Amino acid sequence: MEKIHPLKSKPALFIGLLLACLFISNIAFAEIAVIVHPDNSASLDKKAIKKIFMGKKKKYDNGNVILPMNASKGAASRDSFNKLAIGRTTAQVNAYWSKLVFTGKGTMPRELTSDAEIIATVSANKDAISYVDASAVTDAVKVIATY
Repeated sequence: MEKIHPLKSKPALFIGLLLACLFISNIAFAEIAVIVHPDNSASLDKKAIKKIFMGKKKKYDNGNVILPMNASKGAASRDSFNKLAIGRTTAQVNAYWSKLVFTGKGTMPRELTSDAEIIATVSANKDAISYVDASAVTDAVKVIATY
C-alpha cells in the first residue's frame, strides 16, 4: 500500500478549497431579478437601476415618479442586491440612506416583507420597481435585469 505524502496532496487540497469557495459564493449570492409591472415600458440599464435605488434617479423617461421598493432588512435578496447591483454592503447602503433621510435630501425606498408581497405590490403599480430572488418571479411582473 502506497502512503500519500502530505506535500504531494497540497495541489489537490488547494483545488478542493477553491471549488468549495466557488460553491459557497454561489449559495451566498443567489440570482436576483429586478422587476417592474408588465405594462411598464421603461428601458433601464444596470447603471439606471443603481441610481434609482440610491435615490439619484426619481422619474422614468415618461415623467412618472419611480417607486423603488426594498426587501425587508435581513432578507438575503436585499443583501445580494446591495452587493451585486449597488456595489456596497447593506450596512453601507443603510448608512448612505440614513444620511440622506437625516439631512432631508431623500426618502428611503419602502420595505416589503417577502418576495410574494413584492411581486403583488409591483404587479399592482405601474411605476413600482423592486427585486426578488429570481426563482420567485411569476408572470405577474416583468424582469428587466438580473444579477
